[in-house]
Amino acid sequence: MTDTSITDEKTLLLVDDDRPFLTRLGRAMESRGFAVEMAETVAAGIEQVRRAPPAYAVVDMRLEDGNGLDVIKILAEARPNARAIVLTGYGNIATAVTAVKLGAVDYLAKPADADDVYNALMANPDDKAPPPENPMSADRVRWEHIQRVYELCNRNVSETARRLNMHRRTLQRILAKRAPR
Repeated sequence: MTDTSITDEKTLLLVDDDRPFLTRLGRAMESRGFAVEMAETVAAGIEQVRRAPPAYAVVDMRLEDGNGLDVIKILAEARPNARAIVLTGYGNIATAVTAVKLGAVDYLAKPADADDVYNALMANPDDKAPPPENPMSADRVRWEHIQRVYELCNRNVSETARRLNMHRRTLQRILAKRAPR
């Protein structure tokens, strides 16, 4: 089978360490015509990609043994036209940008249901997302910016505080809080 016929081949790799969610999503995607393989760790996901690179993948960002973006990166190298999406309960703009740079085609916040996942996997790459009905608050935009700079500084609090012209303790308090809505 050639790489241009990716939509004809419906192989799907699911990588998530939440076993009940993984099982439910796997069954739901099988009912939509996918041949599903599942992995619960980064290592198992990478092994699966190396053995048989799937046409589609859904990967959780934070797994017990590391970052799911490592699976996305290996998949993009093994099968450049694969369509992968990242699921996470810890969403922010910086990680979404990183996921897309590594080869993901979409980034979904948990809890996402099977319909959300299916629609993201099958979306036309040329379609633009509609504008959000509930845009982020100013507090959330500020928090996202701080998170982005923090990630760009390799999670170094002192360097992030210096670049943001902010006191280090103030930054630590902001980073310890939950994201505003």
